[in-house]
Amino acid sequence: MTDTVTPAESPAVATPPRRSYAKLAADESREDYSLRYAPHSFRRWSPSMVAGTALGGIAYLADFAIGASIVFTYGFTSGLASILTAAAIIFLTGIPIARACATYGLDMDLVTRGAGFGYFGSTLTSLIYASFTFIFFALEGSIMAQAMHQAVGLPVEIGYLVTTLIVIPIVFRGMGALAKVQAWTQPIWIVGMVLPFLVLAFEAPDAWGAFGSFGGTEGAGSGFSWIGFGLGTGVALSLIAQIGEQADYLRFMPAKTEANKRRWNLAVLAAGPGWVIIGAAKQLGGAFLAFVALAVVGKTHALEPIAPQIEALKPWLGTFALPAAAVFVIVSQIKINVTNAYSGSLSWSNFFSRVTHRHPGRVWYIFLNLAIALTLMEMNMFAALGKLLGFYSNVGIAWIAAVAADLVINKRAGWSPPYIEFKRAYLYAVNPAGFGAMVVASTVSILAFFGLFGVYAQAFSTFIAAGLALVLCPLIAWATRGRYYLARPNTVSGPGVAVADVTATHLCAVCETAYELPDIADCPVRSGPICSLCCSLDAECGDVCRKDPASTGPVLMPVPTVPRAALRA
Repeated sequence: MTDTVTPAESPAVATPPRRSYAKLAADESREDYSLRYAPHSFRRWSPSMVAGTALGGIAYLADFAIGASIVFTYGFTSGLASILTAAAIIFLTGIPIARACATYGLDMDLVTRGAGFGYFGSTLTSLIYASFTFIFFALEGSIMAQAMHQAVGLPVEIGYLVTTLIVIPIVFRGMGALAKVQAWTQPIWIVGMVLPFLVLAFEAPDAWGAFGSFGGTEGAGSGFSWIGFGLGTGVALSLIAQIGEQADYLRFMPAKTEANKRRWNLAVLAAGPGWVIIGAAKQLGGAFLAFVALAVVGKTHALEPIAPQIEALKPWLGTFALPAAAVFVIVSQIKINVTNAYSGSLSWSNFFSRVTHRHPGRVWYIFLNLAIALTLMEMNMFAALGKLLGFYSNVGIAWIAAVAADLVINKRAGWSPPYIEFKRAYLYAVNPAGFGAMVVASTVSILAFFGLFGVYAQAFSTFIAAGLALVLCPLIAWATRGRYYLARPNTVSGPGVAVADVTATHLCAVCETAYELPDIADCPVRSGPICSLCCSLDAECGDVCRKDPASTGPVLMPVPTVPRAALRA
């Protein structure tokens, strides 16, 4: 069983049953507060450490393949415009989301709940986010398998399995292990990233000029094409959900104070939306390396990052180019796929906890996410890269744009609460502001993507998704006067929590474990405070607190601050 509810020892004592979590779910050194607010007692990393770990996760080489695919298909001019436009959209939508996650100690799913989607409305976005993690795990794993095949002749089918299994011990151990891996591998990655371009700067100085007039391999031509620009932007925008993976790290950012304000703001900006600046540079760099290698290795292999790496390094490293490129690719893919697997386990945990009212622990969902990713690799999803990512971006951008619209517009206008409410006890099941906007925007854009509204609408389907979500979310919030954000007022841990002294702990009446105030709700059924996870897993309360907004629980009594180890359920 995932967790058990133990009856009171004496039937004469009218006390609520106590919930005991399974061992893996109770160990926060591995669980990393996967379904909860990240308490200040757990945020022991500095802003620079959190930012470094988050940025270490963007070492992936899918950017190389995506950039090369865009430029090869639509030519340099249209490809460049696509990549830069997508980067600008991702950066702007990522700023408010990154700041919200870092300020409130919440992951992307919990922020989505309170930013216009409601408690069950955000289950759909959990699936969208989970699909992002296993799609990109499969893409990155395919690149790593290609490198191992080139280096040691390992069949790619076996390589897929190896790339899947190798990340499990790291992801199993949680944030602490991920931070160490990202820090230890960073020097190797930086050298491997810079060296090929340094070699080409000396050995092929005219290559950049030729690249600027490259018309692609599909006959697009070197001039600008609106159709090519729209389609290319759609492919690049598939990376917009990456902000969710950045948020999985940003929630561990320490509280912002006057002393660390400047470092905190810089770290959040760099590790949140700032990832896309590096990402766009990698897309263009990957396209350039593929262009240089095209005549030697052919189109198919040029789109595989390992082959262009080898060709770029050969003038200086000779026969050592292959092992050097293989090491770089393998290190890069491990760095990103531990993040993909980790974030996937969080999103699946959020989804299943609400649907089944069970929580065996985050680590079990690692295997579900990896099994799906391995299946995609064995199906050779790498061959359908452009179409798959183009379709996915229609849904991803509708979700992210709706959340950003709530944080930037609705909260400023007063249609949305000034803080992020993520607890079931205070939320409606579905909020039409964000959820409705996303469903309408993604549905219309997908129909456009499949050509229902003509060629131009098909090319610009992702722009349709973003525009509709940005307009509809505030419009619905205004029309409903924000009534579907809070099912009842939160007088316990509502406004002011982000700046208040919240380090005092409170005992949950169900699991009898101490949690900081933002993780606590008042429960009339349990006649006491209840932690957010016990509240989520309660299948018998009938949501009495939400059906009767006037119902309130007892006054919360703080308990002395206890060591972090004692906070584990």
